[in-house]
Amino acid sequence: MSSGGYSTLVRTAMAGALLVIGFALVSCGGDDEGDEPTGKVTVVYEDAEIAPKNRRVVEVIRKSRVLEQAADWVNTSLALPHDLAVKVTDKVPPGVEDAVTQPDGRTIYVPPEFLTKVEGVATDVAKTVERPAVFPQDEYNADDLTALSTQFIFGHELGHALQRQLMLANLGLEEDAADGFASFYTVNEVGPAPSLAAALVFDELARKEGTTTLEGLSSDHPVTQARVFNFLCYLEGSDPKKYEGPLVGAGYLPKTRAPLCPQAWAMLDQGWWTQLQPHFAAAFKKEGDKNQEDARAHLIAETKAFAEKLDELRSGQ
Repeated sequence: MSSGGYSTLVRTAMAGALLVIGFALVSCGGDDEGDEPTGKVTVVYEDAEIAPKNRRVVEVIRKSRVLEQAADWVNTSLALPHDLAVKVTDKVPPGVEDAVTQPDGRTIYVPPEFLTKVEGVATDVAKTVERPAVFPQDEYNADDLTALSTQFIFGHELGHALQRQLMLANLGLEEDAADGFASFYTVNEVGPAPSLAAALVFDELARKEGTTTLEGLSSDHPVTQARVFNFLCYLEGSDPKKYEGPLVGAGYLPKTRAPLCPQAWAMLDQGWWTQLQPHFAAAFKKEGDKNQEDARAHLIAETKAFAEKLDELRSGQ
């Protein structure tokens, strides 16, 4: 057989093999350009790796479904490039004490030991802190405060995961952006309770921390008490007519901060919808685009309103 005949057979065989591979990739929903990413968020409770002393709080979180609720929103709204595993387990990497997101954004650890600490702070709040009128009376107990504040904290970790998986542009500290996502997600999708619960729990944490240390001031996380006012500011700014009296009038959010909050919320809301827009799932795109358009219009209106009040605000300081 001539070398030319051998080459022809090889080329024919290779072409056939490539054709079969191509059909296999198509039939399996492969990574062809244009295919929508299919990464999903899953919540896994590693029961065998949960210490007995932490099982009660894990059951509180499991029954509340606050982790699953957030995971469902991401799965419905966004097309992730990779799966994201949320592991509720005491078997965590060395040095991990709090909820944490791995650098690649594909794993979030929620240590039950950490949840037990949150539960302890929430219990102190329920026992010693007078219930704010804006907080629902039937939810002002240790279990609900634990679940709701965990929902906000988990929103923070999801913010990290989305930034890292989607390679989102970041114009400031990542921790600030993650806090912002927690407010963005919970205020829009759940309501005020997670922000309020987180503010109460973090305020109690700040009191337990005592005097701010150099380590606290130099941390990549904002000072704990400052985070409390940020949570409340975004919530108040999302609906000033509803929350100005209960939050500002009652003294939970300083009157000097409150005028900045409507525009701050509008910027946050528009910012996250815009960042996420290229990653909307196909089934969510129409709704998501409308949300982004509405948020942009709201930001324009709030910026105009703020500009009109600016001289008055400055002169009143």
